[in-house]
Amino acid sequence: MLTLDKVYHASFVLNEVIRKTDLIPAPKINPDCDVYLKTENLQITGSFKVRGAYYKISQLSDEEKSKGVIACSAGNHAQGVALAAAKNGIKSLICLPDGAPISKVEATKSYGAEVCLVDGVYDDAYNKAMELKDEKGYTFVHPFDDENVIAGQGTIGLEILDQLKNVDAVIVPVGGGGLISGVAFAIKQLRPEVKVYGVQASGAPSMVQSLKSDKIECLDSVATIADGIKVKEPGVNTFEYCKKYVDDIVTVTDDEISSAILSLIEHQKLISEGAGAVSVAAAMFNKVPIKGKKVVCLVSGGNIDVTILSRVIKRGLLKSGRSDSINIELIDKPGQLRDVSKIIADLGGNVIAIHHERANENSDINGCYLRILLETRNYEHIQMIRKALEDSGFTIVD
Repeated sequence: MLTLDKVYHASFVLNEVIRKTDLIPAPKINPDCDVYLKTENLQITGSFKVRGAYYKISQLSDEEKSKGVIACSAGNHAQGVALAAAKNGIKSLICLPDGAPISKVEATKSYGAEVCLVDGVYDDAYNKAMELKDEKGYTFVHPFDDENVIAGQGTIGLEILDQLKNVDAVIVPVGGGGLISGVAFAIKQLRPEVKVYGVQASGAPSMVQSLKSDKIECLDSVATIADGIKVKEPGVNTFEYCKKYVDDIVTVTDDEISSAILSLIEHQKLISEGAGAVSVAAAMFNKVPIKGKKVVCLVSGGNIDVTILSRVIKRGLLKSGRSDSINIELIDKPGQLRDVSKIIADLGGNVIAIHHERANENSDINGCYLRILLETRNYEHIQMIRKALEDSGFTIVD
């Protein structure tokens, strides 16, 4: 059984291995409350996962260590297990879904693990790991549904209570549920009045659905940019811990996650992966009741692929009103582009791309279309520019 003593023991074991990550204020996330960020994206391996993986492996018998360990992961747990195994001098084999970001695959290999890529998502990698475990006699290190792993993740809860004495609420990303189970257990044992909220991606709401129906649900499919929490089915243990210790679990969209990633980059100078930013998205978009509260958002990881990051930033700019695309129907005559550009420039918009297209078969013979991509300050700025164009006689075509 999970006990507070075990969480404290995990903290003692991990003391020489991990970083006690900083808790930093983030006033621009939500002006209606005091937001702090628990920066596990700055943890060794770039994620909280090393905590649970290392503690689990540290508790294995010598016989189990001699046979090596096997794990499955969307990426971060893989790196945690690989590093923990290397520090304990034992072999590790990691099964990853073939869609895992290349950066996470290469990072896992760099820590000394052997990697087995599996067609499908996390659950398919899990099934493959189970086959190899039975075949080779490895010890399986579960990414979330193991009490030693949960105890390791629970050390974050101890740190938060130590770093912010008067915390009112903690917001935690949820995939399979190992992180929030450990954090919620530790916090509720010591400070039961502190609220613990979980956040899932709306494209992978396995724990939300399970709690709603009061039984473990396995989703048919999952789709989200938050690959670290893209889990079809929560764990048996984590489901029970969430039922008992978590106050509520909500969802955020991929657009909201993108906005959170962008906000962390701009305002906090922090890189977060999608799974790590869901807690921030929940605070930004008021998904949980935190007005006037001291709130900790757990940024669980920062291992985002740079190719995904560029797409996420673009999406975040659109979602937050920092970018807009305007299509204007014009009469094809000299001076039209000048007039449009002057209106945008006078209002402080910045044109970054223009596409001019002659009339098609459905429009006036003298017609043309002008598509403009511009940088803006916010949604109000976009509406101001669009209204000025329309007031000047230009027709905007959406």
